[in-house]
This record gives sequence, C-alpha cells and structure tokens, in this order.
Amino acid sequence: MHKNMTVIVGHPDPESYCHALAQAYIRGAKAAGADVKLLDLAAMRFDPILQYGYRKRTELEPDLIQAREAILQADHLVWVYPTWWGTMPALLKGFIDRVFLPGFAFASAPDSLAVNKLLKGKTARLLVTMDSPSWYYRLALRRAGHVIMKRGILQFSGIRPVRITEINKVKMLSAEKRKHWLEKAEALGAKLA
Repeated sequence: MHKNMTVIVGHPDPESYCHALAQAYIRGAKAAGADVKLLDLAAMRFDPILQYGYRKRTELEPDLIQAREAILQADHLVWVYPTWWGTMPALLKGFIDRVFLPGFAFASAPDSLAVNKLLKGKTARLLVTMDSPSWYYRLALRRAGHVIMKRGILQFSGIRPVRITEINKVKMLSAEKRKHWLEKAEALGAKLA
C-alpha cells in the first residue's frame, strides 16, 4: 500500500534520540515505498507564539506554509517527541498552535459549539519518549500528554486512528535497548503504520 507520510520531529535538539527514532522510521517507510516528508522543528524558522490567539491573524512564515502543505498532502502523520513535564515540549506545542488553526484543522460557526473536523481521512502514529516508567505516567498523570495530543488535538481535527508507541525510562536504556527501539521504529515505518 502506497502512502504519503509526513514525519514531524518535535525535539529541539537535532542530536536527540527522537531524531534517531524518526530517521529509523523514515528508513523503514521509504523501503516500503512510501513518500516521506520530514518536518524537523529544530531546523525550522518560526515564532512558536500565537501572538493574538484567534482574534487577529498572524502571518505564517515560509516554513509553516510548507509544513501545512506537507500535512495536507499526507495520508499518515508521524509525531516523534519527548514527554517533558507530562506533555510535549514547548517547541512542538508552539508549532501546533501556529499551524492547527481554524480554517485549517477545524472550523466552527460563530454562534455554535459544533466543530467541522477538516483533517479527516488521515491517520497518525505518536512515537513518544519519556524518562518516567509507564506505570507512573498512567497512574499519577493519567497519560496527560497522550490524551491531549490524541484526543484534544489530532482527533479534534478529524485524524483517526491515532496509535501511540511509548518508550519509557529512556535515560536508563542500555545501548542494546536503544538499538531495539530504533529497529522497532524502522519496522513500524516498514509496515506504514
């Protein structure tokens, strides 16, 4: 099955493990025949602050215009990022604030709470790293970052299903375990999942 994919890396450090995971996923997807575009937020130039909220339009920088095109053309979006303070890094949140705007990700009438989800027909995979153990993230924080990204952002925009691959206790991972997760990311890419 041929797919157009956009891989979005939300870690601000280009030498991060998240970047390595994204490259592994891309290798697998390309080997399976997918067309893959990479959005490396660490290399993009944009203001992550939505200055006026939705009250007044902030012009999109060229990198954000290209990012929107890559998202629109994709059948499948892959988000690779770490969990910091229970959720995504500020860079990734700022990207979403600036790109997933009314008229692009959703639309609503002025006097209605109903929302038209404008990104229907797309699927997503989250590859999320964290230092916390899974049980702590689930019990103490109720998987807050996953819930926000999956339900509050992607499904709200019409993207579904959204599958999550969580890589825990990253700071404790041996070189062998890190390699295992890179191989798993490549295998997910090869399955176009």
